[in-house]
Amino acid sequence: MNQFKTTSLADQVFEKLENDIIQGVYPRGEILTELKLVEQLGVSRTPIREALRRLEQERLIEDTGKGSRVVGITEDDLEDIMNIRQRIEGLASYYATLNMTPEGLAQLTHVVDLQGFYFEKGDAERLRQVDDQFHDLICTLSKRTVIMDTLIPLHRKTRRFRRISMEDWARTTNTRQEHEAIYRAIAAGNAELASELTTRHIENAKAHMIGGMKHHG
Repeated sequence: MNQFKTTSLADQVFEKLENDIIQGVYPRGEILTELKLVEQLGVSRTPIREALRRLEQERLIEDTGKGSRVVGITEDDLEDIMNIRQRIEGLASYYATLNMTPEGLAQLTHVVDLQGFYFEKGDAERLRQVDDQFHDLICTLSKRTVIMDTLIPLHRKTRRFRRISMEDWARTTNTRQEHEAIYRAIAAGNAELASELTTRHIENAKAHMIGGMKHHG
């Protein structure tokens, strides 16, 4: 597996398997074995064993005694994830506003500008990636370790559903507008408004993602 070239091989195997499970490459109910993954990924059993252990801790798989069954993200999981995000993400924007630096604001401005660029091009996949960057960057700029450690893994777990959501261009348009409003509040130093707008944004995203999951499965 020649894309895995750094020393943290187990981390990269974990990230790939986590992403593939979340994206539905390995559907719910599929059995993963060490031997199968060795053949597919071209790495030794040691990093695969460590990655499977971490995936089990994340409750994305469960041990059957004959392999690991893919659990993935259920509708209840998605609702819980979005409920948690709705309650915490506003705090990230609040602290990001209070702790903002010129360098941090320049980074956030760049991401918002990218969002506008890809929106005009109609590039939904790039917009999804920029959506990841927007939310992860606000978490990082909050400079609150617990918030970062809580939210960034949850962002990863909703990637598939954000992609489905962005297939609806009306929702994509609203997302862009909501992001820009959050950005303006942060840039203006209005932490309370940034928090309020972020909470409302996640509430809207939650409704759309859960609706998309019911429709697409």
